[in-house]
Amino acid sequence: MGFDQYHEPPEELSAQTRTFARMCANLTEEAEAIGWYEQRISVEPDPASRAIMNNSLGEEFKHFSMELEYLFRAKPEWRETARGILFQGGDIVENGEASEAAVDSGTSPTAGSPAAEADSSLGIGSLRGSTLTGSTRKGSAS
Repeated sequence: MGFDQYHEPPEELSAQTRTFARMCANLTEEAEAIGWYEQRISVEPDPASRAIMNNSLGEEFKHFSMELEYLFRAKPEWRETARGILFQGGDIVENGEASEAAVDSGTSPTAGSPAAEADSSLGIGSLRGSTLTGSTRKGSAS
């Protein structure tokens, strides 16, 4: 067999399951690449080389995010669990436990949270008229 990404005989798997497995493999590979770039960037003394690597790292983040979104669309129950964990304040482990319990009980993991109000929006409208940390200049009017 040319690929060992399957744990069951590939000919017995549906096309949908094989695609899902490929996307999981892609996600893993993107995560590995992100880790490799982070290591290389941290030790690279040449500024031009670091800038190029940072640009490449941004591409890896984009690919990782697209693949994660694909998997969330393929598995709505994963998306529901993730909604209670991703982009939430507080303790990550506690959010994970609460999100899992909410999904298991059939309730929304983000009910009552700011993320629930934004739901599928990117939240861009909520940024109107506000300043972002790190993007303000001293003495500038808000």
